Amino acid sequence: MTEDRQVIPGFAGTVIDPAHDEFDAHREVWNAMVDHRPALIARATSAADVAAAIRFARQRDLEIGVKCGGHSVLGLSVPNGGLMIDLTPMSGVSVDTNARRARVQGGALLRYLDQATQARGLATTAGNVSHTGVGGLTLGGGMGWLARQLGLACDNVESFEVVTADGDVVRATSSENADLFWGLRGGGGNFGIVTEFEFRL
Repeated sequence: MTEDRQVIPGFAGTVIDPAHDEFDAHREVWNAMVDHRPALIARATSAADVAAAIRFARQRDLEIGVKCGGHSVLGLSVPNGGLMIDLTPMSGVSVDTNARRARVQGGALLRYLDQATQARGLATTAGNVSHTGVGGLTLGGGMGWLARQLGLACDNVESFEVVTADGDVVRATSSENADLFWGLRGGGGNFGIVTEFEFRL
């Protein structure tokens, strides 16, 4: 097997196994000392894909890792023998200039957010390294150039689209799933997989 999206029922993205020519390239992370080998890499294209991948992993008792920028020093995004959910195909950023909001998909890098907002004379707190993933940075707090003036990246999130451990896609705001919203703002990637962030600009 090389590439087969039907391995995971309901998954529209690409599933890559160790026999695939690009397996090593897709499991690579920023810390070159990490040499983990997942059983499968699921390159998600939507929240529905992420939900399907989570259900698949739960049914088979596979550890899940989530890759965006791949900057986890310990290589937590690449579980040995588990399922790596690769969000990098989900890298879109849309900016509403009038509302001063940016919607950022879970696989976007900081440079995509910066490019989209700066082109409109807007900004939000983000990290200092352009190839860091928005997801990992924000869920861990997110110190950036504007933090002293505007707070951490997580302080500037208005809403999250999250896929829970049950495979449900939910929205979290200060008034909807408020406990989840509180936990996601700096609590790390322990509460679900965020597929979209909405930032104040």
